Amino acid sequence: MKITKVDVLLVNTPNPIWHPILCRVYTDEGIYGDGEAAVAYVSGQTAAFGMIQDFAKILIGMDPLKNEVIWDKLYKTTFWGQNGGPIIFSGISALDIAMWDIKGKYFNAPLHVLLGGKRRDKLRTYASQLQFGWEADWKEATTGIPQRTKEDYARTCKKAMDEGYDAIKIDFFTFDKDGTPFTEEQRTRILKPYYINMIEERLSEIRKVCGPDLDIIIENHSFIDSQGAVQIGQMAEKYRIMYFEEPGTPTPYMQKFITEKVNIPQASGERIYSRWQYAPYFENKSLQVIQPDIGNCGGITEAKKICDMAYTYDVSVQAHVCASPLSTSVSLHLEAVIPNFLIHEHHVANRCRWNANLSKYNPQPVNGYFEVPNEPGIGNEISSDAFKQAQVVTIK
Repeated sequence: MKITKVDVLLVNTPNPIWHPILCRVYTDEGIYGDGEAAVAYVSGQTAAFGMIQDFAKILIGMDPLKNEVIWDKLYKTTFWGQNGGPIIFSGISALDIAMWDIKGKYFNAPLHVLLGGKRRDKLRTYASQLQFGWEADWKEATTGIPQRTKEDYARTCKKAMDEGYDAIKIDFFTFDKDGTPFTEEQRTRILKPYYINMIEERLSEIRKVCGPDLDIIIENHSFIDSQGAVQIGQMAEKYRIMYFEEPGTPTPYMQKFITEKVNIPQASGERIYSRWQYAPYFENKSLQVIQPDIGNCGGITEAKKICDMAYTYDVSVQAHVCASPLSTSVSLHLEAVIPNFLIHEHHVANRCRWNANLSKYNPQPVNGYFEVPNEPGIGNEISSDAFKQAQVVTIK
């Protein structure tokens, strides 16, 4: 079997900052596979769109079943591949996911079978990014409904709990009390008491209203400097936080500084790419939870290696998922297989119509749990709507 052509899609949606980057790889046996570069939001889309096109030219005529051979070729022979960043690895990821999709369809087996067999049929899931609210649709808004008061935060968490979730995640430092977004200047260096008190007020109200059995994940999006992260973390210790995500700039030495000063499990990964970049965090024991995004860490081939490395250090895995539903399906397969799975992320963007129509299936959790797909390959594919909404370039 040989690769004959690749379609690369830059998808436009009603949300002006949401542009998923997808690809479809075709073969001479009529089987095609779909993949995604997980850089759908804010910036980087046009770069990833071009990166996949460049990489696709290398793959024409190759055997898609040889995913390891293809991965090494993209990494080793493209000069910028080695020690690459998000654009390099998101380009590799999209094509690698498509290879695995083809392989699953060729052998008529779901991805979790090819990866070694699922250990679980359902995956515990948390409601993610509740600072934007937990509505079913943002319509054309870019930031959902900003949460302002402590009552807003508690009410939104209770809404998720009423749907069956027993874990939630919030970036408490996204919006001020009047709903305006915080600036870079406000979120750097040692934080003023006003900010720490504001975060504690919100956190305390959630714990009071939602009770002791709700797992709370604190998100920082790496916006905070290390000193501010320590301030937030030490304040939050008494509220029994499940883990603290991207507390500061994702580097091994600064993460170690925070970990040594905060008695809360530390998590990071959406901006760490490849096994080589993860290795220092394992070696210095600065992360207790890793969050590799299969759409930007090097694809399924690389993500499985990263998760296996983490297992040798007793580090748990929660795949980062913030893209089209295609990425959700892929993540569910991997998380069903690995022994060190912790919990699955369900981002509020995955509840929105402008995202849901981009794939054939739109997987959603029931009572806080996802079911694992059982269709051949990744169990999902790019929709005709996505093709209609996209700028498409075909590489032959």
